[in-house]
This record gives sequence, structure tokens and C-alpha cells, in this order.
Amino acid sequence: MSNFEPKKTIDISLSLEEGMITYPDNPPFTIEDASGPTSSRSILTIGTHTGTHIDAPRHVFKDGKGLNKIPLMHYVGKCRVLDLTKAKEAITTGDLELFRIKKGERILVKTRNSKRGFKTFYDDYIYLDGDAADYLVKKGITLFGIDSLSVKKRGGSDHRPHLSLLKKGIVIFEGLDLSKAPAGNYTFIGLPLKLGDVDGAPARAILIQ
Repeated sequence: MSNFEPKKTIDISLSLEEGMITYPDNPPFTIEDASGPTSSRSILTIGTHTGTHIDAPRHVFKDGKGLNKIPLMHYVGKCRVLDLTKAKEAITTGDLELFRIKKGERILVKTRNSKRGFKTFYDDYIYLDGDAADYLVKKGITLFGIDSLSVKKRGGSDHRPHLSLLKKGIVIFEGLDLSKAPAGNYTFIGLPLKLGDVDGAPARAILIQ
């Protein structure tokens, strides 16, 4: 058996730490010291959609599948990072059509969200518009990831970026940090915490090349 020696491994996860940005109205991340006389330990307070995380269908559908119903194989495999740093407001169908997306692909989009960083929450983050979400559904992708804490516009009335993708069982990753990931082909590994039948979970995500 040959040893697998990747040329490059890129951590595309946000660090979980006090003071980190969260989507408005989401619970803040906190760490409380709970050390005993002989060992150190902590109590974490964390929301299911904190930092780099996965949306399960239950996030938007009351009777939708929970996290534990999503096959693990969806979280691991070949992916493409698309350079959409020129998108000014939203990712559109026209933007995506340039890349000839194929059925079964895992697609991660790198926008100016990654360029300006994740120390501050910006209301005008780049999002996926509803028509583009429907386009991805028609293409039959397996997973969609974006470098914002939500795939949809903040305060927007078009909920298709969540509804269309999750209705078809397409995994959504939000809060990816793609600042150090050039566009191209990778192996994606993004495993959520094993929380059971819930609406989502924080995840550790990496790219291997």
C-alpha cells in the first residue's frame, strides 16, 4: 500500500473563540473555566450554526432530515473552489455558468468575503441569489459551500438559497475561510460534530491537494 502524501493541506475553518463573529441573533460562543483541583476543563456555549458549519434540511423544514440522516460520503470527496471574487453583491446564474458545473460536484465559492476577513460581521456580504440556487439544483451538485455565515441575503425575502438546496438534500457549508485557497481542484473533508437529529452543526473543514 502506497503512502498518501498530499502536496498541500489548507484549513478552511473559522477558529472557535470568544469574541468571534456570529450571525445576528445567533448565540455567542463562550468558554467558561470549569477546572478541578487536578485537571483543566472548560464549558462551551455554542450554537449549531456557529463558525464553519453545516445546514441540515431541518434548518428550514420543520419535518426535514436532521444532521444524522445525511450520508457521511457527502462530506468527503473531490471538490472545486471557484474564484468569484469579482462578484459585487451576489453570486448569479451567469457567474456559475462560466464554470460548467457537473452533476455530483462539490462546489465551494470564494468571494470578497474571504478577502476582507472574518473579524467583523458585514451586512453586505456576498450571498447566493435564488436563481443561482435553482441552477445548482438543476445541475445536481452534492455540496455547496460559501465564505459567508449565511448562503442567503441578510434580511432578504428570497429563501431559495436555503429552500431549494436543502429540499434536494444538497449539503450547505457556511462560514468557510477560503482566503488561502486558490481556485482549483481539491479533496474536501468537512465533518460536522456528531450531534444527532438536529438542524446543523459546527464542522472542521480542510482542503487537500
